[in-house]
Amino acid sequence: MDLEKTSRRRGPELDDAILSAAWDQLVDAGYGSFTIEAVAERAGTSRSVVYRRWPDRGALLEATLAASLSRGRPSVPDTGSLRSDMIELLRRSNATRGRLAPLLSVLIASYYSDYGRSFADVREMFLQTTGLRPATEQILERAVERGEADPERLSPRVKTVAFDLFRHELMMTMHEVGDAVIEAIVDEVFLPLVTPRS
Repeated sequence: MDLEKTSRRRGPELDDAILSAAWDQLVDAGYGSFTIEAVAERAGTSRSVVYRRWPDRGALLEATLAASLSRGRPSVPDTGSLRSDMIELLRRSNATRGRLAPLLSVLIASYYSDYGRSFADVREMFLQTTGLRPATEQILERAVERGEADPERLSPRVKTVAFDLFRHELMMTMHEVGDAVIEAIVDEVFLPLVTPRS
């Protein structure tokens, strides 16, 4: 890498370059080889530059995962129908994150062992840091306005049940989730829980 070029990077540009290199290091070499030294070398910068931004490996890992969540975050569909919105959202998540399920399952187990924090902790940190709202909340708000969802039935667990089942399927099979399973999650579990009772 051209060190003269990399030395000119500053601020957010340098942060993004380091986090991108960190993600590549994680994917290519695995959790065991995820070190400040390896990331700095891959990013074409020094360890001191990385340490000024993240004090240790755990902080860098959390920032890397949060940045990956942000980059891989699917856009929120607006098809005009609750059923179609949820199916499309799960399909988009499948396309962007399905292939990473084996990596994440190993990574999260090691991360929890080392730091005592789960992927849910990282996700919560990401939402608080970015101020973004979960896509399902946006979809359900529109569904309530159209009369397709009952706001009194939307407990925190009900709001997340479709994604909880989707993630469970990903982690159990280590493969992208098929359309038939996605539709079953929405039709057999999610919609009966959120739609107004007759």
